[in-house]
Amino acid sequence: METIICEKDGQKVAQVGGEEIIMAKVQDALDLMVDPDLERARMIIIDQKNIVPEFFDLSTRLAGEILQKFVQYRVKLAIVGDFSDASESLKAFIYESNKGQEIFFCVTADEAKERLFAAR
Repeated sequence: METIICEKDGQKVAQVGGEEIIMAKVQDALDLMVDPDLERARMIIIDQKNIVPEFFDLSTRLAGEILQKFVQYRVKLAIVGDFSDASESLKAFIYESNKGQEIFFCVTADEAKERLFAAR
């Protein structure tokens, strides 16, 4: 896993990536939140390709279980990817998530950083 830390006004965003799947189950999300390479960042950016495809099939309930952990532990998350071909239910989920302040679905990492730093 590759990690890039960005800091602004004392807030850290950790952008994680690489070629492997980073998040496949709830425990992976919990492990990610406490990974020492993230330097205690409370905001994380992850690319769509680093998450198992089942996450994006809402019928599996995996997205809900994982995202609930991020909200519960007050770690903001931005998922970067192209969601233009997503199912209607996933598009509705993305729309509702993006209206909040905890979980964001963004097209670029720059947009993700902007949304995370602006979230209160």
